[in-house]
Amino acid sequence: VELVESGGGLVQPGGSLTLSCAASGRIYGINVMGWYRQAPGKERELVATQATTRRTNYSESVKGRFTISRDNAGNTVYLQMNNLKPEDTAVYYCNYKPWGHPELQSWGQGTQVTVSS
Repeated sequence: VELVESGGGLVQPGGSLTLSCAASGRIYGINVMGWYRQAPGKERELVATQATTRRTNYSESVKGRFTISRDNAGNTVYLQMNNLKPEDTAVYYCNYKPWGHPELQSWGQGTQVTVSS
């Protein structure tokens, strides 16, 4: 599965950004799509995920500020980021994981989000 991300950029603290990730290829009907991020010198960490059941999972650091959603077809996932903080600065990666086949997971190329005044 190929993942194409868009929407990163530079934003001031308190601002908003929306990331998008479109999946194409052989997509399993039951899957989890989501976002991870990696800041310089740190390990990649989960931001938010959403299953095809629409069940969501958020890291504590973004709860109440970020919202993950998918389009009706379920092949595009969005991350609405509000009240951004400098510590949200990172490369954000889209992830696709088919249920029962973790070995078939895919990653996007990453999109830079920089929160700075």
